[in-house]
Amino acid sequence: MKKLIFIFFIVLFGQQNVNAQKVLKVWIVRHAEKLTIDPKDKDPELSEDGKLRASELLKELKGEKIDSIFSTDYKRTKLTGFPLADKIGISIRIYDPAQIKSLAKQWKENAKGKNVLIIGHSNTVLEIIEAFGGEKPVKELTDDDYDYLFTLTIKGDKVNVKASRYGEAHHSKE
Repeated sequence: MKKLIFIFFIVLFGQQNVNAQKVLKVWIVRHAEKLTIDPKDKDPELSEDGKLRASELLKELKGEKIDSIFSTDYKRTKLTGFPLADKIGISIRIYDPAQIKSLAKQWKENAKGKNVLIIGHSNTVLEIIEAFGGEKPVKELTDDDYDYLFTLTIKGDKVNVKASRYGEAHHSKE
């Protein structure tokens, strides 16, 4: 009986140690370019440039084995993630930006070993990074910043943040 209890504790603590070593990887992007034809439209679709950028996001993350994609409940955010979600056969899950701090805490606790894409807005992306415990890699995102891709590697309480760019440069049409 003592041996059985001993083996149980070895397995239990060994499993906890394995979970503690797992890394949560999170990619965070702003939605792609939206249609701006009607300034009164609060939920526009993607422009042609935005559709192209969404395809570029698919190419950028294609080999990353994304487990989940989270988007706000707007057409432009969902359509940004759709090409990737469709390609890998998963549904986009909706999150409420007002709940991001509690969601980040839940993801850090329960999604170890997973790869997650989160699609937000120019005024929420940096807030999401901070909610995970990361430091903002850029001072701000402007209305023209569509090409940033932020990668968070989270192991325990340690958060490594990397900023890169994908697709066409966002200021190339000025």
